[in-house]
Amino acid sequence: MFRNYVLVGMLLVSALLQGQSNLSYVDPTIGGVGHILQPTRPTVHLPHSMLRSFPMKQDQLDDQIHYFPLNMASHRVSFVFQFLPVSGKGDPWNERFTIESEQSTPYYYQATSEMTYNRVEFTPAARSAMFQVTFSGNQGNCLRLGILNQEGEVEVNARSVTGVDHFNGMKAYFYGEVDSDVTDVTYRGEDKKQLLLALSEEARTVRFKYGISYISVEQAKQNLYNEIPGWDFDLIKQKAYDAWDEVMSKINVEGGTEARKRVFYTALYRCCERMVDINEYGRYYSAYDHQVHESDKPFYVDNWLWDNYIALEPLTMILDPEMAQERIRSYVTMYEQSGWMPSFAVVFGDWPAMTGNNAAIWMTDAWAKGLRDFDFEKAYEGIKKGSLEATLLPWNNGPATSLDSFYNEHGFMPGLRPGEVETVKEVDPHWERRQSVSVTIDNSYSDWCIAQMAHYAGYDEDRELFLKRSLYYHNVFREEKGIVWPKDKHGEWIEPYNPSFAGREYFTENNAYTFNWAAKHDFQGLFKLMGGTKQAEAKLDQLFREELGTSKFKFWYIQPDASGLVGQFVMGNEPSFHIPYLYNYMGSPWKTQKRIRMLLDTWFTDDLFGIPGDEDGGGMSSFVVFSMMGFFPVTAGIPIYNIGSPTFEKVSIELPNGKQFVINAKGNSVTNKYIQNAKLNGQELSKCWFTHEELAKGGQLELQMGDRPNVAWGSSEKDTPPSYNDYRSILK
Repeated sequence: MFRNYVLVGMLLVSALLQGQSNLSYVDPTIGGVGHILQPTRPTVHLPHSMLRSFPMKQDQLDDQIHYFPLNMASHRVSFVFQFLPVSGKGDPWNERFTIESEQSTPYYYQATSEMTYNRVEFTPAARSAMFQVTFSGNQGNCLRLGILNQEGEVEVNARSVTGVDHFNGMKAYFYGEVDSDVTDVTYRGEDKKQLLLALSEEARTVRFKYGISYISVEQAKQNLYNEIPGWDFDLIKQKAYDAWDEVMSKINVEGGTEARKRVFYTALYRCCERMVDINEYGRYYSAYDHQVHESDKPFYVDNWLWDNYIALEPLTMILDPEMAQERIRSYVTMYEQSGWMPSFAVVFGDWPAMTGNNAAIWMTDAWAKGLRDFDFEKAYEGIKKGSLEATLLPWNNGPATSLDSFYNEHGFMPGLRPGEVETVKEVDPHWERRQSVSVTIDNSYSDWCIAQMAHYAGYDEDRELFLKRSLYYHNVFREEKGIVWPKDKHGEWIEPYNPSFAGREYFTENNAYTFNWAAKHDFQGLFKLMGGTKQAEAKLDQLFREELGTSKFKFWYIQPDASGLVGQFVMGNEPSFHIPYLYNYMGSPWKTQKRIRMLLDTWFTDDLFGIPGDEDGGGMSSFVVFSMMGFFPVTAGIPIYNIGSPTFEKVSIELPNGKQFVINAKGNSVTNKYIQNAKLNGQELSKCWFTHEELAKGGQLELQMGDRPNVAWGSSEKDTPPSYNDYRSILK
């Protein structure tokens, strides 16, 4: 409804005049209407910066801005303070900004009111930002400011405004200034939680700049003065543009349609939202020990590892390996401060969402790829403790429970039979529940990763222990049924059980059809449980064709995260991302090429419906970036990439060592999606994969594309990607 066609056109013309900028393809409104759950937001910020904001609406079809949060403290979870210009004779406390037109970019936002023709503009620095408001009339013009949470206050002193907002057990602060005279100040009630700054009748263009802090108002003021000492809105906007232009230039594509480029570069923009550095010029507040620390190093927070270890963190390891290591160092510091390795390390502390010891997967992946500038011993201590001493229950942190003791003794998390009452107090009995099968499989994978770290360190006893635990997923695979299946506390298969409709009692956000493929560390072992590779391939074919067994609305009542359906395959949720690439392990890479192209073309489009599920701050967009480039990191912890089917004729990745890795897909088109043959650095490549080392050194992958599958390429057993522990000998 409110798209960026005018803005995009202007940017494209400007780019043609100045030299093409990849930033001109970014459209933050893509995905702005959620298929089932959350829409994307047109977030305005610098890459990985502490300050992020957007116009708060229901979604991109909503024509009214409720307010602008002065900061999104944690992606989609926590917001602090609010700002909105208001005019006229209505109720200013409840007034909304009704949009006539708007423009969205990563570095700048603008909206014009359909009633008053007032215009509001926004552009950010790292810890500060500026609003520029142009009023069309002179009656009742005000700036409305306030807190967004239950406790806090805002105060005014001449042209300056300060505030504190309490959220999730901590505080945020801001210091702001207005470049126009304030003629009156009105509070809503006596608690100073919201106020109106009345402006003089002569004021037409009014600027409000502010800094944020998690330390103090004084620090917020210093952050503002460090970054925005003056009032030049266009200068701040240009600096923000330059920061984004630099990041967008790290990957350059040629060929493909304009629409495909818009999808690709918008996805790359989404991958730069988080983690965010909350160091405030030599100091940072940590919610992990509730202290302010002196440090000249970044302190990164806001990572949902269950979502992001799959593709977002591996993408960062390619494009900015130093940042990737800084992020891991931040996690290790959090472990030292709190005594537990975080799960979702958000600004207000560990938010123990989802399942699995995902820090183990992330850190093992970095180590395997040669990114080792972090304290190995502390990291290993933390991830080992997270496996053996912490609870594995979803949405919990802290010490092990009775269910964890059961898991350690029996090798699986027990599920409850239908109608059986939950007796373990740490389990949420109403919604998240035990997720027993997912917990077993996810921790099998993370324990395999710990075994790899133990191997690197020469901890033979630990290695054997965690390799044993890595096969616990066998205990929830029912071979005669060919699918994962829950067991009760007596070790008996639970009946009745429908793998399509099994919800959170047994699975995380998906059903058995997705988690049947979740043992990412041991595909050959998984295929053996399924009866062999050919039987597994037939089962994978059927996944994309399997009927739901009921109407979609009934299915989604049980599985609301299962969006982007193709049969029982779920494109809209992270545990599915690797599944289309599994044909490479089965000797049928042409099927991977077919499926990847279909999934990208169907579910990732350049419109308001262009994201099939929760985007999760780069979790889904990183799948798009990798897959459109033509490769994907299927198993974090094994430093290889599976080849898919590139969207573009040429992709050039600018590596931090000054070299390039280039994918040339000759003859690539909508119909020419199948690889006929391949070369890596001029040498014939029969394998459907390559190593991280080969990418990081720079080079060229040449793919000859055609409209019919070459069923021979990459099909021999020796050319399939390695899994489990086989990768070590192959990569030597």
